[in-house]
Amino acid sequence: MRPPFTFSPARDSLPDQEQKQAALSYLNEAWAEARHDGVDGDCLAQASLFAAFAELVGTYGEDAVANFVEGLASRVRNGEFSIALAKQ
Repeated sequence: MRPPFTFSPARDSLPDQEQKQAALSYLNEAWAEARHDGVDGDCLAQASLFAAFAELVGTYGEDAVANFVEGLASRVRNGEFSIALAKQ
């Protein structure tokens, strides 16, 4: 017997890079809205990091995330997270 309807996604899943771009766009919008509402940037950053690490730990486990985090210091020092501002 067949179910009365079949669920199919509206579209195929986006490739990984497109999902990351879409996620960043959503986060930038939420960040801008929170800043507009008066939320401090440092508070947003700390809350965002907490939420991100909690998600990663839930997905990959504490040991895997701890290994990932160990490499962040050198990446920060190498400017990987710095936004270069064009001087005019």
